Amino acid sequence: MVIHVKNLRKQYEYYRKTPGLLGSVKGLFHREKLVTDAVNDISFDIEPGEFVGFVGPNGAGKTTTLKILSGILHPTSGSVEILGYKPFERKTEFQKQFALVMGQKNQLWWDLPAIESFLLNKAIYEIPNDFFAKNLEELSALLGITEILNVQVRKLSLGQRMKCELIAALLHGPKVLFLDEPTIGLDVVSQNAIREFLKNYNRKTKATIILTSHYMQDIRRLCDRVIIIHHGQLLYDGRYDALHSKYSDFKTVEFSLEEDIPFTRLEEFGSEIRKNDHTYSLRVPYAKTAEVTGKLFEQFKVGDIAIHERDIEEIIGEIFMAKKIRS
Repeated sequence: MVIHVKNLRKQYEYYRKTPGLLGSVKGLFHREKLVTDAVNDISFDIEPGEFVGFVGPNGAGKTTTLKILSGILHPTSGSVEILGYKPFERKTEFQKQFALVMGQKNQLWWDLPAIESFLLNKAIYEIPNDFFAKNLEELSALLGITEILNVQVRKLSLGQRMKCELIAALLHGPKVLFLDEPTIGLDVVSQNAIREFLKNYNRKTKATIILTSHYMQDIRRLCDRVIIIHHGQLLYDGRYDALHSKYSDFKTVEFSLEEDIPFTRLEEFGSEIRKNDHTYSLRVPYAKTAEVTGKLFEQFKVGDIAIHERDIEEIIGEIFMAKKIRS
């Protein structure tokens, strides 16, 4: 296996302050110390070449876990091994074999062209000239940004900057890649371009990738396996399609009709029928979605139609509550 995590825990200490001037004075002599678990006893293994979605709401512990896996943070307890190395030891041999891309953090020099940052990384990672030239050419061509490598980073669009961030992270050919919200804030076109690139990169290089994202399109299109954490606890570790079949046995079908019809004519197709102007919605069993949409087109004059899966936040909440009740 490439990544081995066993009983990982990360705790943070903080102090509670009583409000007001009196509280500030008391705080000079006595402060109440509290401890919170950012990551609470999670374990998982990841095999070579896997593309794993790491999912959870804000504050779940996703970024903290990635920082521990990349050696930025030291765990409070538990064990972590990546490619046989302990990340927090920060050995040079290990640092040359992984990369971390954070959608809200820039590693490129803002006032310099991206190529200057690439050359700096070349020196830091001691990348051979031939390997660097070939990799840079292939990556920039795949991402379609060959013509902007000499443009100042601050003059690039958000999508162009993220593509350059990916190139900077991949120039040394890492075996393990951690992606923390790589498509955050991007337009639909840029998101699709990043997803397609990552899918092809994983297929071509067999790199092991962990991806965190609040855009479920990222997870759905890229990851066969999903790990869900909430309040620092691991709630689910398994296939993405199994997650929906287990916790979301329905889809919502929304469609517009040219004329109004009574709800009774739709009862055979699904439940919880609703109407807003000429747009109808109904809940349809997961396995019968294609069959139902086909029948709707056969029996009615359907204009627009959209199919929505259950929101991942709802599923996470349901899993968390079920686990809480069992415990």
